[in-house]
Parts: sequence; structure tokens; C-alpha cells
Amino acid sequence: MHRPVAAPTRLRRRLTISFVLVAGVLSGLLVVGTFAMVRTSRLQDSLDRGERETRTALLLAADLSPRTDVSQFVARFGSPGVHAVWIDADGRVDSDPAARPPVPANVRALVRAGDVAYARTETADVPRLVIGGRPPGTSAELYFLFSEAGLRADLAQLRAVLLLGWLLVVGLSSIVGWVVARRTLAPVASASRAARSLAEGLLATRLPSETRDEFGEWAASFNEMADALEGKIGELQAAEARERRFTSDVAHELRTPITALVNEAALLAERLDEVSPDARRPAELLVADVARLRRLLEDLIEISRLDAGAESLTRTDVRIDSLIAAVLAANGWQERVAVDAPPTVLRSDPRRLERIVTNLVANAVRHGGDDVAVRVLPGAGDVLVEVSDHGPGILPADLSHVFERFFKADPARAAEGTGLGLAIALENAKLLGGRIDARSSPGRGTTFRLVLPVAGSLPPGDPTVSEPADAEVETPSDTEVK
Repeated sequence: MHRPVAAPTRLRRRLTISFVLVAGVLSGLLVVGTFAMVRTSRLQDSLDRGERETRTALLLAADLSPRTDVSQFVARFGSPGVHAVWIDADGRVDSDPAARPPVPANVRALVRAGDVAYARTETADVPRLVIGGRPPGTSAELYFLFSEAGLRADLAQLRAVLLLGWLLVVGLSSIVGWVVARRTLAPVASASRAARSLAEGLLATRLPSETRDEFGEWAASFNEMADALEGKIGELQAAEARERRFTSDVAHELRTPITALVNEAALLAERLDEVSPDARRPAELLVADVARLRRLLEDLIEISRLDAGAESLTRTDVRIDSLIAAVLAANGWQERVAVDAPPTVLRSDPRRLERIVTNLVANAVRHGGDDVAVRVLPGAGDVLVEVSDHGPGILPADLSHVFERFFKADPARAAEGTGLGLAIALENAKLLGGRIDARSSPGRGTTFRLVLPVAGSLPPGDPTVSEPADAEVETPSDTEVK
């Protein structure tokens, strides 16, 4: 089963994003902190300067004589950006009579209480700093409204410059992060490709280990692992080849003596009525064992031919429902197996398909008793053949081994079958471009699912396109041992 491989750009993207986030957050904190410090400092400087001017004016206003013109006194303090206001019992006097910005009520309340008070306000879209107090020895109120439009414009310009700088830092950090991540993860991408090549069977794949850093050590360790893996796989392949060659040699070497045994057992089976009652049972057991030995030899020969790739395919149009019916009739399973198979046409090898169905149904009958069902489910691109039983089922630990050669989930029934039926069925399914999987629950039976490509389906009542051919099973002899 192939596992999905994550694209190397994903990790590179995550590292770049992390790099940008760190740089963006740190530079953002620096920008915010810088702007806050400059703003606080500039506003405090404006307040201190305005307070000094106000206190100086209050001291000068204390020396005013009754004959002094208040309007002249106030006009001396009026200048661009500064508006002076004198308020006493006679009314209000402004340095610029054309503009009379209001004085905040909260500031007036504090001034009347004898304090020097200030507040920041905005009048006619002009930000102002309002500072006022009582001249010593008088009941009048003197206020100065300082324009802070220039200060706010400077702060806005500073904010724009800092924001632009922050954006430049983020953009530069994204470029640097991408380049650094790409260069840093280049060995990781190479290792990923090398591992994928090893998984695909390219055992000669190696990584360059020229650097002396951690990646160089990693590459050297990977190459050592690849060398060891190549050696182990080579040994396993050689052992598997020896095993297959041994199986083939044993099957062919046993062919002649077993042929003789089959012939002799056939003669003995024909003369069982002439055998004494005491020797009849051993003779029957001998005939049965020879028949089982013959089946084992047939399976060994077939599996060896499959391993050697010597099996050829003859594809033709096959009615799967008719083939299943023929298999059940040939083996006497009509009364034991329920069939639900609509007329369906396959472009396949009838002999191999018959072999698969026979082995799957035989396995179900052997372990599921009389409660066996075969279903055919045609699809748009393939056809599904389900063979299910309600036997004891297969343990989860054994389910992954059912297609292994000579594996038997129930050792107590080792005498039944050769242990090669499911393995042969799977190999034949692969030859036909299909697959077989097994599902089972202990106590609830087992279901084998054969999936094969399908050419089309016939409506009920249409004639069979091609009746399944008789199985051409290679046997040691034409003599049948029953």
C-alpha cells in the first residue's frame, strides 16, 4: 500500500511562515514601542512648554493696573498657533476676536478652584492643548489654546514611516526565510526522494555525504542503512529464489513416483470390494492420502509456474454467472451454495477465473459448512464476486496471513486442503488484473471479495457469450483417484 508523501514545500512553507511571524511580531513590537515612546515624549514636551508659557503669563497678568487695556495685554500673547483668552466679570477677551474657540468646562471648573489645569481637545478639526489658571490676586481667568496640528502631523508621518518599515521587514524576512528554508531543507528533500526510491526498489540509491555538519552525518547514516538494507534484501531474494527453485525441483522430482502411486492407488480403488474387511479401512485411507498427495503436487506445480512467470493468458468473453454455475455443478455444491449472480460478461481467461472461483468456494465450503453464499455485483468499471460463509471466522492476527503459502488458520484441520488454494487464487487474480481481499470476524464468518475488470453486462435472458472452458489442470497421470 502506497502512503501519501507530503510535498517538501509544505515544511518549507511552515518554516518560512514561522520565520516571518517571528520577524513580524518582534519588529511590530519594536515599531509600536518606538511610536508610543516618541508620541508620549512629544506630547509631554508640548505640555511642558505650554505650562511654562502659561505660568509666565499668569505672573505678568498679576501686575496689570486697573488702567491697563486687557485686550492689548491678551493680544501680546496671540501668535500663529496660540490663542489667548481672558475671562473676568466684564466678559471674555480673545487675542483673535474673529476666532473664539470654546474653553472646556472641566478646565474652567479646575481653574475656578484655584488650580492651573490643562486638557486636550479638538475644535474646528484642529487639535489643541488648553492650559489655564487665575492670575495671582485677581478673580480673572487666563487661558492659552496651543495648536498641536503640527505635532499630530509629525506623529502621523512617523507612524507611516514605521509602518512602511515594518512591511519592508516582513517582506524581506519572507524572502530570507524562504531562501534559508530552501537551502536548509534541501538535504531533507534529497533524503525524501532517496527514501522513496528505496521504497520503489531502487536499492542502489545513495545520498551525497560531502559536508561535515549534521546533514552530512545523517547522509552517511542513511547510506549505511541503505547498504545494510540492500544486503538483507539481496539475501532474502536469494533465499526466496532458492525456495522457489526447491519447490519446483521437488514438484517435478515427485511427479514420476507420485504418478506411479496414483496408478497403483487407482487399481487398489477398483478392487476394494475384493479386499478383506480388516484391510479395507487402511486401503481406503491409503487411496484418500494418495489423492490428497496428488492435489498437493498439482498445486506445487502450478505455484512454481506462477512464480516462474510461465503461465500465459487466453482472454475471451466469459459469462461469470454461467461459470459459477458450472463450478458448483462440477463439484456437487449446488445444494450447499446460494448464488446471486446476474448475467455479467467479463473479458478474462476462463481457466484462471474458474480456478479462482473453485478455490474460494472450496475454502468457504470447507470452513463454513452448508451456509455459503456467492454474489456477483457488476459495476461501471469492474465486477465484484463475494464468497461468504458463516463459519467460525478468522482471528484478526491470522487474517493478514490467509494468502500466505501453506498457512492454515486452524491447525486442527491441517489434513483438509493443501494450504496453497488461496495463494494460487491470489496469484491468478493478479494475472487477470484484479485483486482479492478478506474480511472476517470471529464467530460471524468470512467474506472473500474478488474484484476484476468488467467489459459489460447482459440483460436477463440473453444467450451466453462464451461458456467457461473446462479446467486444464496439469496432473501427473490421466488416471483419476477418487
